[in-house]
Amino acid sequence: MKTIKIEVLGTGCKKCQQLEANAKDAIAALNLEAEILHITDPIEIAKRGVMSTPALTINGKVVSKGKVTASAEIQTLLQA
Repeated sequence: MKTIKIEVLGTGCKKCQQLEANAKDAIAALNLEAEILHITDPIEIAKRGVMSTPALTINGKVVSKGKVTASAEIQTLLQA
């Protein structure tokens, strides 16, 4: 099974930290292998087409932006 690449895009505020924690919970709940990166550079965030943070990408695809996505919703996105 291939490792999933998850990126949390945001400046590191509490909402960004919560989104990262939710992503880790979702990965653990599904017993998946994933690499999680936290991207804080505004230029890198903009390159991904994100203007509203926090945002979440799975394997390079932006799946959520402008909100703290719940762990259950991230699990659904990971299973899609």
